[in-house]
Amino acid sequence: MSQQEHANDIYLKYFLGFNLVDGLGPSKVAALLTRFSSPEIAWFASESELSKLGFDKRSLKSFLKTRSEINLDSELDRALQKGVRLISIQSADYPIALKEIPAPPVLLYVWGEMTESDRQAIAIVGTRRLTSYGRQMSRELAQGMARSGITVVSGLARGVDTEAHHATLDAGGRTIAVLGSGLNYIYPPENRDLVDRILKSGQGAVISDYPLETKPQGKNFPPRNRIISGLSLGTIVVEGAIKSGAMITAQYAVEQNREVFAVPGFVNSPASAGPNRLIQQGAKLITCVEDVLEEIQVEQIIHQQAFQMALPESAEEAALMPILSREPQHIDDLAKLAKLPSKEVSSTLTLLELKGMVQHVGGMKYVIYR
Repeated sequence: MSQQEHANDIYLKYFLGFNLVDGLGPSKVAALLTRFSSPEIAWFASESELSKLGFDKRSLKSFLKTRSEINLDSELDRALQKGVRLISIQSADYPIALKEIPAPPVLLYVWGEMTESDRQAIAIVGTRRLTSYGRQMSRELAQGMARSGITVVSGLARGVDTEAHHATLDAGGRTIAVLGSGLNYIYPPENRDLVDRILKSGQGAVISDYPLETKPQGKNFPPRNRIISGLSLGTIVVEGAIKSGAMITAQYAVEQNREVFAVPGFVNSPASAGPNRLIQQGAKLITCVEDVLEEIQVEQIIHQQAFQMALPESAEEAALMPILSREPQHIDDLAKLAKLPSKEVSSTLTLLELKGMVQHVGGMKYVIYR
């Protein structure tokens, strides 16, 4: 957002002020905006008026202290200098889906761009300790969404989240990363490169509802998860324990009347305990991206384009394509089935992987996207 655009949103600095008050959550801000005719008048409300709105002593003290100590214009300029776009809940470009959830965030801090196409979004979440199966499914689902024009939303965490973001970008799709900290504190730190990739690609955004200097703390992440599900038509849980952040996101999705999808796994695998429980509770069991697209009734699936990408361009590809599947197969087995030298199979698989048609899932085993 340019300085002129910030200036045109005359109330933006007051929303920034509300967001800087410790303990002033969305519900209290909503009460302020309902009671007073403008955010500016609400910001300068008297102590007695705030008390009548139900502010307890702690919230009241925090509000008055913050109001007396900060310079709203300076805070706004500081955000602008860091390349941050601020979107208040009253802004025309505030995500419509997010506005519909209980207690939507009052202010979003955004790096990158959120577009109209992001209204068609699916969240992909899961464990930080993903298995090779979880990695395969995270990437396969994310790339399938990307190729169908669906934005992938996740939380930038290690494991499933990271795989989903990278796979989406690999397929040329859009992705939104929602942080549990201020934009000044990327967590985990090793994902700074991923943030840079999202921003430099122009294929998504990194957002937070926490002030810039908010450090990553455990208490920040469960509330953050409501934004991940809130931006999305549905949430996919790939892997996760029964008590995990992914399951919290799924619960938020239920409360927000959004779809919940779960990737099944071995019944004795701790990594699949969460998704298997969700399926028992009525979540949609999915095995491929088509299961999700059918459920959310998205009609712009580009199957024909994907099929054209899969057409063999050489004799080696023609021999390999019919025998590749979504089940991991070792390169030696593929060579025997295709009746080709292992060296030719290896080079052909490398080309197919560059085209985004196959994926190496480890141990010299490959799967195909269909």
